[in-house]
Amino acid sequence: MSIEIKNLTHIYGQGQPFEKIALENINFHIDKGEFIGIIGHTGSGKSTLIQMFNGLLKPTKGNILVDGIDINLDVENKKEARRKIGIVFQYPEYQLFEMTIYKDVAYGPTNLGLNEEEINSRVTSALTHMGMDESLWEKSPFELSGGQKRRVAIAGVIAMQPDILVLDEPTAGLDPKGREELFKQLKNMHKLLNMTIILVSHSMEDMARHTARLLVLSKGKLIYDDTPREVFKHITELEEIGLAPPQIKYIVKELRQRGFDISEDILTVEEAAYQIKRYLKGGK
Repeated sequence: MSIEIKNLTHIYGQGQPFEKIALENINFHIDKGEFIGIIGHTGSGKSTLIQMFNGLLKPTKGNILVDGIDINLDVENKKEARRKIGIVFQYPEYQLFEMTIYKDVAYGPTNLGLNEEEINSRVTSALTHMGMDESLWEKSPFELSGGQKRRVAIAGVIAMQPDILVLDEPTAGLDPKGREELFKQLKNMHKLLNMTIILVSHSMEDMARHTARLLVLSKGKLIYDDTPREVFKHITELEEIGLAPPQIKYIVKELRQRGFDISEDILTVEEAAYQIKRYLKGGK
């Protein structure tokens, strides 16, 4: 499944005194199976954009095409888009409410009117993909750690079997262990299901390590659409729009200025450690 955004503009309060342009003439295409990141400073238009994907917001101008079909042409198109595109907003665990983990994840499929066999199949698959051991399924979700709650909440969306999963700040508030566990499950699921994943985050380190492509928004405009390695070369430009590249980029820059013959393209701590070690051994 693909998403194509064509000449997309969204204006809040159009024609009113406090009119605000949230998005302006945005164009890009997302292919099936991509793992994409969207970054931008607060107010850049990220949240507005992802709410356009399945029709939660309607554009002032332009088109959102899902598999070539404009989702805003009629109600049925919008319903189909919402079935195919699952959005997980910040702190989704606040919406957990059932007595057991299993029942919470089963809530969506049950409301679809599916039979018990299909519901069980979806719940089992979703919880397994999110790394939740079966011994936990009959426990209350409120007995879990923050990271586990987050994964249960995401499993509830996955159980609806979307083709595209959009995650808004999925690691917000999690400790390092919880962050790593969540990304491990997302990467495994992406690989096994060939699911398209769109990630919104303020963590440049997460974007550098986990995404294959980055869309960068500033003041409602798309200013970069490239690999993380290429995007994060623009340190000065990113700083000017309120974004700081991964901290390792600054360390690498300083080391190069001090004479270390290492690549300026280094993007992660692991890459830096390898090249520094290699340099100290004389480049062998």
